[in-house]
Amino acid sequence: MTQQPHATPPSANQPSAAPSSATPPVWDKDHQRTAPTPADMPAGSGFASGGVVFAGVLMLVNGVMAILQGISALATDDVYNRVGDYVYKISLTGWGVIMLVLGVVLLAVGYGVLKGAWWARMTGIFLASMSMVLHFLFLPYAPVWSVILAGVDFFVIWALATAPDTARPKTP
Repeated sequence: MTQQPHATPPSANQPSAAPSSATPPVWDKDHQRTAPTPADMPAGSGFASGGVVFAGVLMLVNGVMAILQGISALATDDVYNRVGDYVYKISLTGWGVIMLVLGVVLLAVGYGVLKGAWWARMTGIFLASMSMVLHFLFLPYAPVWSVILAGVDFFVIWALATAPDTARPKTP
């Protein structure tokens, strides 16, 4: 049985450092204090789950914005400038329906990510990828906004793909 690093210094003559806010210090084999790594953090800690929570919030916000964008595209075709000859030309009514449906699904999956649902992470990665592609195709209508939301989608994909796996259902 191997001995894990302890939260208390092994000797009394070891210099003490100020304790961190939520995580106990980690001591290496030479009795030197080291910075905690994500593996040293307890499951569900702020460090381990902060990116997932932020990704869930970003998915909710992205969903609301996509719904508003879809409604404005459906309301009148004068909201967005007309684009001349575009390879991926879809009517603004078509874009409105696409954005509205995407926004509603993003809201549901973002809520699932915040609740820690096991299915929401993979679905979130898929939806953020699809949203990124759709915003690329929407570039001629709203170039700056599409680039910003593509960056948000990139962060969501990264946060959901690299977060520790704590929400998977237990199998016997």
